[in-house]
Amino acid sequence: MCNGFNVVHMRVYNESFSLSTKGEIDFIDLTGKVVDVAKRSGVRNGLIHVFTPHATGIIGITEFTQDLLNDIKETIGRLLPRDGTYEHPWNAHSHIRSLFLGSSKTIPVIEGKPFLGTWQSIFFIETDVAPRRRTVVVQVIGE
Repeated sequence: MCNGFNVVHMRVYNESFSLSTKGEIDFIDLTGKVVDVAKRSGVRNGLIHVFTPHATGIIGITEFTQDLLNDIKETIGRLLPRDGTYEHPWNAHSHIRSLFLGSSKTIPVIEGKPFLGTWQSIFFIETDVAPRRRTVVVQVIGE
């Protein structure tokens, strides 16, 4: 019995992948991988959530051009400097950078593709003080 409501079968699809960073304030473009996950999910309309389970990793969305990445790096360094006065040893600035900039983003999926603006890319930012092996989890939810 429908009672006037449309019955929608929601699908949840999870995928993760690893990446290697070069160290502090390294940027890695994830857009192509996230688009591929959306395609494999079979979800036509819904949401895609991109998350990194690391205390010193950031997921960002904006234009991915070298000049803007340089500006972002300079701004992060100026606002939350590595050599600031912190109680936490070694990498407090890395944790605080991640806290302010965030470890996840959620994007609409429309007609099977993440809906991004013309100049938007999805990327990972390493904030820790050394190269790391990182994981990115992508979850697609929808119909």
